[in-house]
Amino acid sequence: MKTASDLHPDATSTSGARSPRSILVLTYWGFNDALVQTYTLPYLRIIRNQLPLGSVIHLVTLEKTTTGTRDVEPGIRVHAFRYVPFGWKAMGMMLNLIFRCCSLVREQGIDTVHAWCTPAGMVGYMVSVLTGRRLILDSYEPHAEAMVENGTWARGSMAFRILFLFERLQSRRAQVHIAAAEGMRHYALEKYGADCPRFFVKPACVDLERFSWKNRKRSEVLDRLGLSQELVAVYAGKFGGIYLDREVFSFLRVAREHWGERLHVVLLTAHSAADLEPFMRAEGLEASMFTILFVDHKEVPDLMGVADFALTPVRPVPTKRYCTPIKDGEYWALGLPVVITPDISDDSLIIARSNAGVVLEGLEREHFQQAVKRLDVLLAEGAGMLYGRIRPLAEKYRDIERAVGIYRSIYGNNE
Repeated sequence: MKTASDLHPDATSTSGARSPRSILVLTYWGFNDALVQTYTLPYLRIIRNQLPLGSVIHLVTLEKTTTGTRDVEPGIRVHAFRYVPFGWKAMGMMLNLIFRCCSLVREQGIDTVHAWCTPAGMVGYMVSVLTGRRLILDSYEPHAEAMVENGTWARGSMAFRILFLFERLQSRRAQVHIAAAEGMRHYALEKYGADCPRFFVKPACVDLERFSWKNRKRSEVLDRLGLSQELVAVYAGKFGGIYLDREVFSFLRVAREHWGERLHVVLLTAHSAADLEPFMRAEGLEASMFTILFVDHKEVPDLMGVADFALTPVRPVPTKRYCTPIKDGEYWALGLPVVITPDISDDSLIIARSNAGVVLEGLEREHFQQAVKRLDVLLAEGAGMLYGRIRPLAEKYRDIERAVGIYRSIYGNNE
């Protein structure tokens, strides 16, 4: 069995030096999921840089196929377990996961359990209680009530009651809460009775070197996609659940009526054309109007960059005030105006205040028509002018350097 010093065998504790540490990071996603690749790993690298030489971050992922343990890069070791969808069948998975994580804590000398989002926080809470290790909640936002609000669960369902119970328990036990929006502090107190003495706000940040002007309208990408002359809209994400579906295509129909055949839509999504064809057909939209791609995240900056404007169709339910759409920071870094629903994190307010896109006033046809007309005025400014106004939003609100101070405060000593 490897120990925390295996990756740096020459790292020894000397007088005044910090001893190597082991951290357990829990997620509810697969390693190749964008939420791990873009929303977890970049922060783990920041955490690693705050830890003493020889430290190891043990990252737990849930996979539909491959399981096992492997080192993915210096100081980060992945432990992949089998995923079972949330429900009664997931209980066996959870019990096995808790047992295996407790074993990891003992074997690897882990001193901190760091859970990403509240579903993983359920496991984190149990491991923390059973091992006595401190618990940190990251990307802390409501999940149980969000699932009720978007129609996935009923409020009286077992799934809701279990997760909401564990959200309350983990919120009260955690020593550190890292939320996506400031309002989560009040939500935690009101809903969970949790006072959060060490509370940080960290919206979904972006590597500004990877998303910039150099990715905009690259000729080789435009030629490959056949979009050199088109007005292009882009959406990166899912349909259904916490995201709108039918309404997105209703909006695109209005946009098509306004801009005509020059409008093209790039969808960066795991959904297939067959999945989305019923929505297209219902709105009378031809499949040729869409380019649907599922790609590795390293290709996303150039593909987003072909666009003239972007969409963030998060379902506007109350708990989304506490979320953090990753895509908004990426859109802003590229200088793209964003069409967004109201009351989404702090982003809707930022977009409205900065005239960096359009906040929909409703989800009916007349609201879409108003939005398209306002968007048309914005686009008339030209890509360069818009980039100069919108890019600074990413620099101010989503620069990944914002996270460094937070993790330094938490991990920059041997507390």
